[in-house]
Amino acid sequence: MVLNLNPNIKDPDGFYDELLGAHSGLSKDESDAFNARLILILANHVGDRAILRAALNAAK
Repeated sequence: MVLNLNPNIKDPDGFYDELLGAHSGLSKDESDAFNARLILILANHVGDRAILRAALNAAK
């Protein structure tokens, strides 16, 4: 499997609004912790170490 870097989210603007809404009212520390939890949850869902490694490299 190859890391998909092409647009793949239905209604990306709606998702972005939800993501911003999830941060509403959080302090910087709380927001950072939320992001860390979200990353770990999504990484667990993906599960494939090669894909996760490719994502880490792409994010650099």
